[in-house]
Amino acid sequence: MHLRTKVFGAILAVGSFTAGWAQQQPSLTVDRDPIASPDPETAPAQSTAPVGPGGAPTDKISGGKGGYVLHRDAYEVRLNATVLDGNGRTILTLPQDAFHVFEDGTPQTVNSFRQEDLPVSMGILIDSSGSMYDKRDAVNKAAVRLIKLSNPKDEAFLVDFSFEPYIDTDFTSDISKLEQGLNYVKSSGGTAMYDALLASADYLAKNAKQPKQVLLVVTDGEDNASATSLEDAIARIQELDGPVIYAVGLLFGKDTDKRESRHAKRVLESLAEQTGGIAFFPRNLQEVDSVADQMAKDIREQYTITYHSTKSPALGGYRQVHVDAKYKGFNKLTVRTRTGYYPKVSGAAAAADKSSK
Repeated sequence: MHLRTKVFGAILAVGSFTAGWAQQQPSLTVDRDPIASPDPETAPAQSTAPVGPGGAPTDKISGGKGGYVLHRDAYEVRLNATVLDGNGRTILTLPQDAFHVFEDGTPQTVNSFRQEDLPVSMGILIDSSGSMYDKRDAVNKAAVRLIKLSNPKDEAFLVDFSFEPYIDTDFTSDISKLEQGLNYVKSSGGTAMYDALLASADYLAKNAKQPKQVLLVVTDGEDNASATSLEDAIARIQELDGPVIYAVGLLFGKDTDKRESRHAKRVLESLAEQTGGIAFFPRNLQEVDSVADQMAKDIREQYTITYHSTKSPALGGYRQVHVDAKYKGFNKLTVRTRTGYYPKVSGAAAAADKSSK
C-alpha cells in the first residue's frame, strides 16, 4: 500500500502457514523509512516465551481491586464477542460464568473477561474502482460519522483500493486528517479487495497500538483484480490473529448484475462471519449513515474473553472456536465472534515444546 504523496515499492514476504502455501503479500507502504529485515547475525535472540496467534507474546489479563494487569507469560487466545438475545438486542450484563468456550469441540477455561468500551485500532478501506464514483459522497460522510461515534481513544488509518491499495491517511485520532484523506480518493480501475484486506491486516499487526483491531471495507461489487484468493486472504488474516472485519456492500442500482451481486454478498458475509464481524447491505445511499451507527454501536458493545488453549500451538493447524452463552432470564442468546484461528509459535518455543514430550 502506498501513501498518496510518496510511494515506496517494498513488498513484504509472507511465510507459509498451511502446507504448500507461500507467496508474496500485498504490502502497505507509508510516508516513512521502510522497515529493514533484521540481520540474522546481529539480531537479538528470539525469546522462548510462549506466543499466541500471530507469533507475538500474548497478554494475560488478570483482574483485581487495582484494575487489570498484563502478564506476558501465557499462550492465550483473545476473542471479541457480541451477545444478542432472541430479538436481536445487544446484551451487556452477563457475568463470566455465562460463557462457555470450545476449541475443536474441547471445553476451554476462560482466563479473563471484561465488558467495556475498549479503544480500537481500525483500518477503513474504501473501494475506489470506477463504479464507486457516484457513491463517494455518501460513503465519505458515513466514514466520518463512524469515527465521530467511536471511542475518542480509537486510532484509524484510511485506505482506498482499486487495482492497488493506497494509504491516504496513516494512523490518527484526528477526524480532520481523516476527512482530508477522503478527499484524495479518486474512483477508477478495478477491484482488488482481497489484496487490500490482506495488506491492511498485515499493516495493523505491525503498527497498531491497540490489541482490539477492526477492518471496515466498503465496496459495490466483486473482487476482480486480486492476486490473492478469498480463502487465502481469510486464512492469512486468521493466522495474524487478525482483525474483526465489518463489510458494507453497496449492491444496489439499476445497472447491478443480480448474479454478481449475490456472489459479492456471499463473499462479504464470509469475510465478516469468519472474523466475528457483520456484513451490511443498505438498500440505497440514504441508509449508509444508519449502517455507520450500527457498526459503531457493535464495536463498542463487546465482551473481551481470553482463554489458555489446551492444545499446544506447536502442533499447528486451524483451530475452530465456538462460544455459547447461557444465563437465567434469557431464553436464547447468540454469541458472535471469530470462528477460529491459526496458532503461530516461534521456532524456539516449538523446539521447547517437543523436548518436553
